[in-house]
Amino acid sequence: MRFTLTKLTATLALSAAVALPSASAFAEGQLRVAQQFGVVYLLLNVAQDQKLIEKHGQQLGVPIKVEWVQLSGGSAVNDALLSGSIDVAGAGVGPLLTIWDRTKGRQNVKGVASLGNFPYYLVSTNPNVKTIADFSDKDRIALPAVTVSVQSRILQMAAAKQWGTGQFTRLDRLTQSVPHPDATAAIIAGQTEINGHFATPPYQEQELAGNPKAHIVLNSYDVQGGPSSSTVLYSTEKYVKNNPKTYRAFVEALDEAAQLIAKNPELAADAYLRVTKGKIDRAFLLKVIKNPQIQFKVAPQNTQGMATFLHEAGAIKNKPASWRDYFFEHPALAKGS
Repeated sequence: MRFTLTKLTATLALSAAVALPSASAFAEGQLRVAQQFGVVYLLLNVAQDQKLIEKHGQQLGVPIKVEWVQLSGGSAVNDALLSGSIDVAGAGVGPLLTIWDRTKGRQNVKGVASLGNFPYYLVSTNPNVKTIADFSDKDRIALPAVTVSVQSRILQMAAAKQWGTGQFTRLDRLTQSVPHPDATAAIIAGQTEINGHFATPPYQEQELAGNPKAHIVLNSYDVQGGPSSSTVLYSTEKYVKNNPKTYRAFVEALDEAAQLIAKNPELAADAYLRVTKGKIDRAFLLKVIKNPQIQFKVAPQNTQGMATFLHEAGAIKNKPASWRDYFFEHPALAKGS
């Protein structure tokens, strides 16, 4: 009889385990965020410094433990997301569209929020390079990730406008994957083969101030037709569905961070310096943050053009009908585009 009871108990336990989802599958409160370099990640810096994610989690009854991961390049970020090493990826809208396209119908990766609108400058120290048409085999352009990064995609958009869609990869051979801090040091020093850098704030401003030969060859806003959300956050459908409160707290924390930056850029600058341990001059940093061309907001803006281009160029197979196809729904994103 003891054997029978034991067997019955085990059977019931197994049945319960099969019938009910595991607690860990729906355990909220874990958030691992991958970010890269620069002021474009200021919303995350402020949220981390002011513990806004934890604050909004507490308001929703969920204690959230946030882990911050530093990576460089859209390829590395996408690999980390698909391998389950991170929960939210921070990268360009180009990497988002690439991974959205490749995971459609499977992991269904979509955007969580924008990090704002930022003009990205393609800077060169070659005095003969006035436009992208002047680049030659002697030039080398640094960017976060060859082909995949948003800088690479914007350069491809510019090439398509210059030489036709069929020639959109024409300048790819000149690009190299280099983290922004290293590329900036190379441009300022002017002693390596790298004489171009498609950067982000504040690195592009540091290059223009640090090397008299450095000049702007291309502004991303000119290519994209105005202010655009080039850097975004994204995640898998599974994570968003299994962690609705953590997801909601995260987006609401970012929205509050955007409001804090608008009201108190000095607080934002100090948060950036504390979190990144950057050695950039505070006054210089404040000038960058206050640049009227920069807008900190969570609702994406003007991303459809990039999506349309990538589909027409054959870089992605699926053509999104609107930006809502590659972003999760949230009230804070309602006015996106």
